[in-house]
Amino acid sequence: MKSHQVIENQSDFDSICEEIEREKLVAFDTEFISEDTYSPELALLQFATQERSAIVDPYSIENLNPWWELMCDEKTRIVVHGGQAEIRFCFRAVGKAPQNLADVQLAEGFRGRSYPLSYANLVPRVLGQQIHSKQTRTDWRRRPLSENQIEYALEDVNFLLPIWKSQEKSLKKLDRIEWAEEEFQRYIEHETVDESRECWTRISGIVKLRSREQMIARKLALWRDEKAKRENKPLRRVLRDDLILEIARQKPNSPEELSRLREMTRGYNRKLWPEILNCVKEGTAVPENQLPKRAIDDGDRQLDEQVLAQFLSLALANRCAELNIAKQLVGSNDDLKQLVRWHFQNGKSNSTPVLATSWRAEVCGKLIEDVLDGRVVIRVAEPESNHPLAFEYRDGV
Repeated sequence: MKSHQVIENQSDFDSICEEIEREKLVAFDTEFISEDTYSPELALLQFATQERSAIVDPYSIENLNPWWELMCDEKTRIVVHGGQAEIRFCFRAVGKAPQNLADVQLAEGFRGRSYPLSYANLVPRVLGQQIHSKQTRTDWRRRPLSENQIEYALEDVNFLLPIWKSQEKSLKKLDRIEWAEEEFQRYIEHETVDESRECWTRISGIVKLRSREQMIARKLALWRDEKAKRENKPLRRVLRDDLILEIARQKPNSPEELSRLREMTRGYNRKLWPEILNCVKEGTAVPENQLPKRAIDDGDRQLDEQVLAQFLSLALANRCAELNIAKQLVGSNDDLKQLVRWHFQNGKSNSTPVLATSWRAEVCGKLIEDVLDGRVVIRVAEPESNHPLAFEYRDGV
């Protein structure tokens, strides 16, 4: 059994960072609280090398940058499970992205159809071992840590290196290791770009608003973001997304009109009336030529894309079953619609759809395009198989 240590001073922390830098391989995880702060609050860091594991108390360490800089070192392999939070913590800390990350949750999707698998399900699937600790609702900010908390935190990293070694070996045998490495990098880029996006772009449904409504919603989103940051509150505790959209649609210009909107008369929301009305006023005053362009709403075209995407989704699912790869990892219905649109526009779109690039094109993109062009027909070949459909090229090609 590995030895473990709870690190609560800078010198011990610097020492384990130096050890990781020498070994070039480490499992990494974090525990954090995100329910009542503007950004997730980092409450614990966990590491596991070949020889030992360690828990780091970030409240006791003055400078965590030696680790974040090491995470950005392309020579050090960092193994995580569902590493979205870890990528973002790194990017916020030093403004750089991890360079050599392996995510075992993503990797498993390249050698099986189940994705995403939780850590509790992945460990027994790959290693045949069970994990038992139940601390998912614990408050990781409280000190001292209990023995159960320490055990749970260590479990989160102690199995990561053996899992990755098993996955790496089989992915090389399947000739899919490059697919996985490429997807790790794409995942990192997605998370870091998302972290830098304008706050209003994260509001679902905002692009469906009319141009003037979009501008008002943007003003509200920017105000909410600044207020939440200043008061260190989650965005939803200042003003929910659905209320931003409704205010933008209704465009109230007085307290009386604002009071007619559901939930706006509640205590905290009532205090925000002057600021909300000011955002509406600012958005209303923006000249027409400075308003955002509204997305084109072509109902018939969207319907056609939806019908084709539903049909192609069956073909994609069959292809993924045939290759024993997770469909959810390969592409979504939106990805299929994007491919359909791009294909029938003869590639004139500004960006190539994800299904037509790299390993996804190899798995299914070219095949789907041939289906769309009528060069391939689909028929039921083996009804009792987990991939019952057959793809056949016309004219013996």
